[in-house]
Amino acid sequence: MYAIVQDRSRSLTLTPGQELWIDLLSGAEQGSEHVFDCVQLLKKEDGSVEVGKPQVAGASVVAEVLGEVQDNKIYVATFRRRKHSRKRTGHRQRYTKVRIKEIRA
Repeated sequence: MYAIVQDRSRSLTLTPGQELWIDLLSGAEQGSEHVFDCVQLLKKEDGSVEVGKPQVAGASVVAEVLGEVQDNKIYVATFRRRKHSRKRTGHRQRYTKVRIKEIRA
C-alpha cells in the first residue's frame, strides 16, 4: 500500500513505516502528528488504484514528527577577477524528519 501526496510544492510517494526528510514544518514538535490531506493517488493492498481528480476523497496520510535535522553544509564562493574580491559563505538546509504511521483510505 502506498500513496502519492502533495506537500506544498513537492509530490511524495509514501509507504507505512517509511522515514524521510521533508521541508521544514514550522511549529511541529517532536512526537506530534502531521496529516497529509492532499492525496493524489492511492494504491490499496488488494491492488486497486484510486486516482484523485484532483484529490482522493476521504484519504489522508498520518506521519509522526521525529525531530528537526540539518543537511550537510554547502559552500558558496564568489570571486571577481582582478579585484581582490573573494567571499565564501556556507548554508545548511533544515528539514523535518517524519515516520509514516498509517494511510487512511
